[in-house]
Amino acid sequence: MNKVYRNLEDLCQVLDSKRIPITANKRTPGPYPYYGANGVQDYINEYIFDDDLVLLAEDGGNFGSTDKPIAYRVSGKCWVNNHAHVLKPNNEINVDYLCYSLMFYNTGSLVNGATRKKLTQATMRTMRIPWVPIVEQIEIVDKLKKTAAIIDKKELILRRLDQLIKSRFIELFGDPVANPMKWPVKKLKDLSLQINSGNTPKGGSENYVKEGIPFFRSQNVWKDYLKMDDIAYIDAKTHASMKRSSLKHGDILMTKTGRINTENSSLGRAALYEGEDDMANVNGHVYFIRLKEGVNNKFVLRILVSSGYRDLIRSVCVGGIDKRQLNKEHIEEFPIICPPSDLIDNYIVFVNQVDKSKYGEILNAL
Repeated sequence: MNKVYRNLEDLCQVLDSKRIPITANKRTPGPYPYYGANGVQDYINEYIFDDDLVLLAEDGGNFGSTDKPIAYRVSGKCWVNNHAHVLKPNNEINVDYLCYSLMFYNTGSLVNGATRKKLTQATMRTMRIPWVPIVEQIEIVDKLKKTAAIIDKKELILRRLDQLIKSRFIELFGDPVANPMKWPVKKLKDLSLQINSGNTPKGGSENYVKEGIPFFRSQNVWKDYLKMDDIAYIDAKTHASMKRSSLKHGDILMTKTGRINTENSSLGRAALYEGEDDMANVNGHVYFIRLKEGVNNKFVLRILVSSGYRDLIRSVCVGGIDKRQLNKEHIEEFPIICPPSDLIDNYIVFVNQVDKSKYGEILNAL
């Protein structure tokens, strides 16, 4: 049986004309959420809408993301600015089904704009979503909600395991920057064979290929893990021309540029490359840190992703208000505590055991 697709404008009322943006200095604090493209921006003392609605990003949304939605559901009294389309479903479509259908919609050919992508209202109205009778929609929504609840539970467990690793570190070694236990300290450059950033090949993204050598960019380097769903690839010839930044197993990758004004700062994020030698490369926005033999890279990584280091990075980086940069000299001067090797080894055994538990939780969620 062929799927039936319907245009978005046939299934809901577009209430964009009722939106009103309010600049921050003119908002009066209150109990009602003030929504933008990606969620709540503020809370104010007035509201425009009082209904079950779906808000779909118009501009500044997470277009192209595989883990951040471009649509979300709201209910009750609220205010919406002009960065989100306002959709009120008709009686042919369930509000949650509408939201799920739009959350990760492929807008690649629909949005325009060089720096700030925009989904115009005219284009939005023509978006097509799979349609089934309302009873089936409710059944689908029920299954999705149950799946989401399971995922939320697994994510809570993973967060608690991460916290266990952090707590154990502080218990054994203290804050790695304040160093209350007075461990010997060495500069990162004295523990490293090489600290360098990569390079962006001439032509930039024109050099990317569908398959080939993984080419890590800043969006691939997160706190303690490498995100591969948006990885770029370069061919063997381009990789060979960038031999200086060819990665080795165990290299630590750290983002060179980014923002620092959020809890999940994009500047100074660090993760371990555990692939094969000379089978990956990095661009100019990522540093690779290659440690000397005998220096425990997992322990150094735990230091670099600690909350104390987040504050240190914020204090030494340079640049403007929105975007900052870590210079090579900053990273070379990073202080690294050096407790006894047996204590470090025992801690890493503990980390590996916890990581195995995390991996088991992920498998159970699949």
